[in-house]
Amino acid sequence: MSVKGQRGPRLRADVQRNRAALLEAAQRHFLRFGVGTSLEAVAKEAGVGPGTLYRHFPTREALLAAVLQTRSEELMARRAEIAQLGDASRALRHWLRAMEEYFSAFSGLPEPLMAAARAQEPGNPLTLPCDLLITTTEEYVRAAQLAGHARASVTGYDLFLAAVSVAWIKGTGATDEESLDRLRALVESGYRERENPA
Repeated sequence: MSVKGQRGPRLRADVQRNRAALLEAAQRHFLRFGVGTSLEAVAKEAGVGPGTLYRHFPTREALLAAVLQTRSEELMARRAEIAQLGDASRALRHWLRAMEEYFSAFSGLPEPLMAAARAQEPGNPLTLPCDLLITTTEEYVRAAQLAGHARASVTGYDLFLAAVSVAWIKGTGATDEESLDRLRALVESGYRERENPA
């Protein structure tokens, strides 16, 4: 009893330690090499074998979703700041920018997020975080619509895709910040309710 009783907690501690090491290594690799980085290299840096990695994270999407979860606290902090603005139009604009920065965290991140949002696959670990972001965006859109600042036809899904698209273009490095600002302005002019002429 003493041997078995002592091994259980120690094994659980090892499991937690391995998971934490994998998440830290994955985040470093995603930052440096993008989401297509070698998972075997992630496992090696974490000090575990590939089998241990796949026991914790059966797919690349599962590992990416777990890493994004650790970064979502920053996005939620931004959301708390946005809540203080008290202006639905500004809040929506700031939320879209916050999402764009979140999507730009790792090179190549927009592609798997767009795929998860489009396919709505129940088994894809990235579907849930996408659903939560789309739902939150929908709340900002509805508030802007009620305030007369957004067209009735616009949806949270539309603007989720817009933010992902801007992040993708930003990630290619093919344009500068001024061009990105013009693109953001085009997106905003597309969703804003047109004012009636005097």
